[in-house]
Order: sequence, then structure tokens, then C-alpha cells
Amino acid sequence: MHFPTKPIAIAAFIAIALMQTTRIDAATARPNLVFIIADDCTFRDIGCYGGQAHTPHIDGLAEQGMKFTRCFQAAPMCSPTRHNIYTGLYPVKSGAYPNHTFAEQGTKSIVHYLKPLGYRVALSGKTHIGPKDVFPFEYSGKRNNPDMEAVDQLLSQCGESSTPFCLFACSNEPHSPWNKGDASRYPPERVKLPPYLADTPVMRENFSRYLAEITYYDSQVGQILQLIDKHKMRDNTLVVVVSEQGNAFPFAKWTCYGNGLQSAMIVRWPGHVKAGSVTDAMVEYVDVAPTFVEAAGGTPADVLDGKSFVPVLTGQADTHKNFAYGIMTTRGIINGSDAFAIRTVRGWRYRLVWNLSHETKFTNACTKADYFQSMIQAAQAGDAQAAELVKKYHYRPEFELFDCETDPLEMNNIVDDPRYAKVVSRLKGELTEWMKSQGDEGIQTEHDAILHQGRYKGMSREEAYEAYRQREEKAKQAEGKRAKGKKRNSQ
Repeated sequence: MHFPTKPIAIAAFIAIALMQTTRIDAATARPNLVFIIADDCTFRDIGCYGGQAHTPHIDGLAEQGMKFTRCFQAAPMCSPTRHNIYTGLYPVKSGAYPNHTFAEQGTKSIVHYLKPLGYRVALSGKTHIGPKDVFPFEYSGKRNNPDMEAVDQLLSQCGESSTPFCLFACSNEPHSPWNKGDASRYPPERVKLPPYLADTPVMRENFSRYLAEITYYDSQVGQILQLIDKHKMRDNTLVVVVSEQGNAFPFAKWTCYGNGLQSAMIVRWPGHVKAGSVTDAMVEYVDVAPTFVEAAGGTPADVLDGKSFVPVLTGQADTHKNFAYGIMTTRGIINGSDAFAIRTVRGWRYRLVWNLSHETKFTNACTKADYFQSMIQAAQAGDAQAAELVKKYHYRPEFELFDCETDPLEMNNIVDDPRYAKVVSRLKGELTEWMKSQGDEGIQTEHDAILHQGRYKGMSREEAYEAYRQREEKAKQAEGKRAKGKKRNSQ
């Protein structure tokens, strides 16, 4: 190697050498990224969030990292939630806003952003996304759950080759039918039901099994953390654990209330995140992709709706966003109302819910479940609280406003209280502007939801509408036959 002898040349040589060294150091320091997600888990049921589920691994991770108290997602259903995470786009903009949906062709995902940075990007477990050219992960999984052998192999290979990786470990727990875990740990008679659920034996039995499955999910988190330690990757691995949307009981999943849209989020990143810290910074699932890109040393794309919260993780900021948004559509989902569009905006203290289809009865898979039917039966037997809850679930006013500070379970609608008129006006304005930015036309977007589901893919609007009408008619006829059969059998 030729070394310069003139002072200016020497200075330039040293500067170039330092730049090259910095680049090398940055490259070797690129963190591994691990995102572990549950399926249908209400955040407040997890131990470190005050819940009664036994979650020692998640609780331990919170002691080692940062716990978020204001993490939200943009849709209370599985498929749009997962598209939201991987694309960094809100549901309507990506096209993935109903359930069993897919992203528009040409959409980019986290894979496209991290691969050029030298990462292997894998997904093990539940998918519920499409098409594959938008999500070209390295896939693995068993029965919608992470394949621990495949995860072990990924970590081993990346360790040997010094290749950074991004792993999404996607559990199917605690999604119903709640048949995993040890329910004996949660005797039904000792279970504490939230006040928005009617207290029936059937409800208690189901809730017991649901809690057991949260503990089962916690064990999966523990297995992945153990694999990280096994391969001596803890110090250079950013781990995120989330709870996904709320559980399948009433007033959680399929709704735009906090129990449907708020999520647990715990982040461990040794050397960057302060152990045992708690932040009230408002973040959304749509922020995960840009956060991972920045942590990996890249620059988040301008087209993303999300915003990196690395400054929150590193203690450089204690705020992130002022508002979180959400959308729900029932069109085309299992037992869903023909069309029931819901939009919401959550500010620092208040949540506004706009039920665009408030004249319609609200139904979904939950309303067919035995636990909801037990609420109906209790109401018919004279239980006033059960009757009020059933009515409240099926029939909504156009607008609902909740003070999330004094009413964290969002049970007291204060929208008609004149003292909050300015709050309502401000939040309506924020929500309307967000919908415009997303190309969300409300009722029309609700009706067009079927155009974004696999079974209607490639059809014109007219063809899809007619196919949907015929499908719904056949479902009603089948339901009528079943009802007549039950009536005959009971006579």
C-alpha cells in the first residue's frame, strides 16, 4: 500500500480510512431483528400489563427492555393487521382492509427494504397475507405456528455466515378454539371477567381456556428467546413482542374500541433500550417497518405511512405521534353484517368512533359463538346487565366518544355531553383528513371491500357484487334450513 507523505494528502488519507472503518463497524453492528406476534390477544390480559394470565417470559422481557403503554394497530382483524405491519401502510392505501385480503400489486414490504441492506428476512408461523411477490419471505411454520427447528436453523446459518436476519415469528395463539395450554391453572369460578362481558358459566369456561392459551403463547416467546441466547445473539438482537388485536370476545376483536385496537409492545435492544423502562409515546403497527429499516442502517422510504420510533427506543425522544387511526369492515367476513363501516381516531386522551353504518345491526363471528349466545340467553332470563351489553354490541350510535384516561375500558359514551363538543369537532376533523389522505370513501369503500378478498379477485365491481349477493343468499337459505331442522328436533 502506498502511504502519502504531504500533510494535506495524509489528512485526506486518514479521513477516507476513518470513513471506511465507520462503514465496516456499522455493517458488523447491524442488529438482528425479531418480531414475535400473538393472535387475538387483548393486551391488558398479559401479566405485565396488569392481566391475570401467567406470562413469565413476556414479563421478564419487559424488565430487560421497554414497555409501551400506547401502541395501536389500524384494524381489529388478523389479515389487515399483518399487511399493515409488513408494508408500513395503512389498510385502505395498501388495499388490504377487509379480512382474508391481499395487498395491491406493486406494493413493497419489509422484505424489499431489508434485503438490499444484506438481511435474510424470514416468516415462521401464521401468514394470512398475499400475494407472495409482495411478501417474498423465507417461509416456515407448523399449523400456523412458528417452527422452532426452522428458527434454530436460521439463527445457526446466520451466525456462521455473519449475516444479519429479520425474523417474524407469528403464533396462532390465543386464537380460538382455545385448546392449548393448561386451563386448570385458571379455574372458571376464579376467573375475573371484564365488566363488558356478561357473567355466565359458558363465558367463564371460555375465558379460562383463553387465558391458558395466552400462557401457551408466552412459552413460545420463551423458546425463541432461548434460541437467541443459545446462538449468543442477545447483545445484537432487537426483539419486539406484541399481542396483536384483541381477543374474540365481545367489544374487542372486530371493533374499533381500545380492546380491539390497542396492543402490548415490549422491545429489548441491549445497549440501546434502557432496561425496565416504560414509555407513553404513541406508536402504531404501521411504524414497525420503518423502525426496523432505520435500526438496520437504512433510510425508511418516503411512501410509507409509518414513522420510525428508533428515537423513542434510544431515549432521544419521549413522544412519537399525536393520533392513532383505525378501520373496521364487516363486508365479506364470517357472519359479518352486509356492510358495517367503522372508523376511529385516538388522541392522547380521547377516542372518537364513527359508526358509518349505525342503522345496521352489527354482527360477526363472535355473535354466533356459544359465549355470546349465553349472554343472549341470560338477557332473556331477566339479566338486565346482559341485556344492555347485547343491545350495545348489536346496535351503535353514529358517534361515540370515550375519555380513555377516566374510562380506560371505553364503556361510557360521552359524545352528547356539550362539555366535549370541541373535542368531538377536533377529532372529527382529524379523522376526516386521515380518511381523505388514504382514499377512504367510507360507505363506498366498505361496499368495495369484497374486491379486495381472494374469492373475488380479478372480478369487476359488478361481477363481484353479484357473486357476493348470490353467496349471501345461499348462506341465508342454508341458515334457514338449519333453523327449521333444530325446531323439528326440539319438538
